Amino acid sequence: MNKAYLKKIIAQSGEDLKIISALCSEGTLKISDIKFLKKNQIFLISINRNAKELENDQSRINSIIRFEYIYNSRSKNIDQKNHNEELKLLSIEVFKKNNIFEIMLLFSDNKIITLSAEIIEVILEDQKLDKDENN
Repeated sequence: MNKAYLKKIIAQSGEDLKIISALCSEGTLKISDIKFLKKNQIFLISINRNAKELENDQSRINSIIRFEYIYNSRSKNIDQKNHNEELKLLSIEVFKKNNIFEIMLLFSDNKIITLSAEIIEVILEDQKLDKDENN
């Protein structure tokens, strides 16, 4: 049953975030899959990632990465009007500067999204296991 493979991972530190970064690296998304709910301080990404945790499995998993307590978002080299542009996530890094966490989403072609937060609260939640590689 596919439900057995769906997971939810909560990151509350830089070390925790490395696990989410590793699972989501090489995942793809479109600009339209990114939402910043500034009033709610929530930044959402819907990502199609490789099922790296399933040994010898070529499946893809549709997942949501939810960043909470985000009060600012900046992007570099990303055309936010091009909703169909596809991004490939390389890693998620976190730095602390003056009691503020800078969470950087690093994409291929030097595209970057930087999120600012006072605490780290990131949730990776699988939505659907997709056995069809072409989907």
